[in-house]
Amino acid sequence: MDFATVLQVLDSTVRLATPLLLACLAGLFSERSGIFDIGLEGKMLAAAFLSAAVAAVTGSVWWGLLAGIGASMFLSVIHGLASITFRGNQLISGVAINFLAAGLTVVIAQDWFDQGGRTPSLGGDARFGPITLPLADTLRDVPVFGPIYHDLISGHTLLVYFALAMVPLTWWLLYRTRFGLRLRAVGENPAAVDTAGVSVIGLRFAAVAICGVLCGIAGAYLATALQAGFVKDMTAGRGYIALAALIFAKWRPWYALSATLLFGFLQAVALRYQNIDLGGFVVPVQFMDALPYILTVIILAGFVGKAIPPRAGGEPYVKER
Repeated sequence: MDFATVLQVLDSTVRLATPLLLACLAGLFSERSGIFDIGLEGKMLAAAFLSAAVAAVTGSVWWGLLAGIGASMFLSVIHGLASITFRGNQLISGVAINFLAAGLTVVIAQDWFDQGGRTPSLGGDARFGPITLPLADTLRDVPVFGPIYHDLISGHTLLVYFALAMVPLTWWLLYRTRFGLRLRAVGENPAAVDTAGVSVIGLRFAAVAICGVLCGIAGAYLATALQAGFVKDMTAGRGYIALAALIFAKWRPWYALSATLLFGFLQAVALRYQNIDLGGFVVPVQFMDALPYILTVIILAGFVGKAIPPRAGGEPYVKER
């Protein structure tokens, strides 16, 4: 494998890891507050559809992004009401959101565009284009550093850079601000937070809202940056992979970046290398495609018992009288 090929694989890794990273950080905020959310998949799917649909109709990717965030926020409100206000089962609520999004997106897409459950192909201002960083073209021919800067660091869309910037920002919010301290505390001991005069319900709704925004951006990225439109079930289990990455990362932002880059790397390798020959044995293409999902199962089987979630996670808070 030559240097140029390595850069291409790493470039694909960053692009493919971006929606996983955004969804993983979304789940991190929610679960740190004590609200388990397996509806990440559904929120991303709804956001992907509505962002592509609005971008196709208006010709503006920014309106599409806002629509995608709005769709995800709407589902987050439903999850928040079910889990926080009405103290329902958080897992069942998340599953319901996934089913709802999987069915409605295809039905509505067929009704609006009559293209078999997909949206029209996006182009021009209806998609996020790559951004060339300063001096990228000038430094292109500089040995080693030039190709790395031009081909790997530069040339991504705005949402890729936003996702990477969210990692240190999330760390700062959680570990260096009063809001983060309270958010982590409400996931561990909500009664103590309530005793201190801080609204447990308000904090949890804030976390669910942040989760909705990040899932909306992740879904919009899939449909308006990584691909050029919406197709049925285009999230392809990324929400569940993000949850596995969150467990693997032990609910920590920097570890989440590493975990999602690992999943993105496996997807990049699976897409680039098909039918690998290992000394006469050809690895089936189906196995390469399944690699990220196999790793998901391994992580869930091997790390769930070792990774300790927030102690109040999944439990509705009932204020003592």
